[in-house]
Amino acid sequence: MNARDVDMRVRIGPVELPNPIVAASGTFGHGDEVARVCDPSRLGAVTTKSLAPFPWAGNPAPRLHPASAGMLNSVGLQGPGVETWVSEELPALLARGARVIASIWGRTVDDFALAAKMLRPVHDDLVALEVNVSCPNVEDRSRMFAHSADATAAVTRAVVDAVDGLPVLAKLSPNATDVREIAAAAVGAGATGLTLVNTLLGLALDPVTRRPALGAGGGGLSGPAIKPVALRIVAEVARELPGVPIVGTGGVLTGADAVEMLVAGASAVGVGTASFHDPRAALRILDDLVDWCARHAIARVADLTATLEWPT
Repeated sequence: MNARDVDMRVRIGPVELPNPIVAASGTFGHGDEVARVCDPSRLGAVTTKSLAPFPWAGNPAPRLHPASAGMLNSVGLQGPGVETWVSEELPALLARGARVIASIWGRTVDDFALAAKMLRPVHDDLVALEVNVSCPNVEDRSRMFAHSADATAAVTRAVVDAVDGLPVLAKLSPNATDVREIAAAAVGAGATGLTLVNTLLGLALDPVTRRPALGAGGGGLSGPAIKPVALRIVAEVARELPGVPIVGTGGVLTGADAVEMLVAGASAVGVGTASFHDPRAALRILDDLVDWCARHAIARVADLTATLEWPT
């Protein structure tokens, strides 16, 4: 089969994307900084770095540290806030032809709802809204929203109520005891689909100083090391919630990795840490995926989704 003959279109709920490769939140910047070297019009979509309804300085440096098969980060959701992003960052990204998924976060349920409301004027410029519940809930002793089914449902419901039909994706943490329960709560509260998964909690330290390597202490582990975890969670959630759109994210470096994520149950595939090593990684992975499909006579990439054959 010729690569030109492969139908790369996929759907995330009501949204059709030209291909399943999505730049993951936190790895493609707020505006067109990475898009200047990685043509976003060729990607299925670009997810912005998560935004709060207020500017946020993030965590103290250092914020990044290499790990054996990936990296630890503790950026702390630094961002300009929704209002500044809408006026100063979004236009440049749209001008480059990006299909934009805006990601939001907050410290309270009301923060999430406010961020969603602030995005109403640009709904027509967005393909979806990602709700990053993998952040501390200051109203519950800073426990992570995504570790509680009730808290995840409350945030999701507040955001869904605040938007006018814009698809909502709940971005969940792999650190919960059972992500399936959290995923079901998000979908039950109105989420169109899910982003699976965020980073794993980790720690790096300096044995000489006996201090953490990151300024805020611990951080989130991403990269190839977490791909088996991400695949397991995608597969389990897809089996538990058949038909729910999933953006599978975690350790994708090659087209074959993307195929694995689709087979496990993802409708689209997030590329994140790979972009730190190579800003054009998402485009390379897309080309790899097309070539893989052509070599294996896969006429429609969407036909790969949720085709994992579980042992009996």
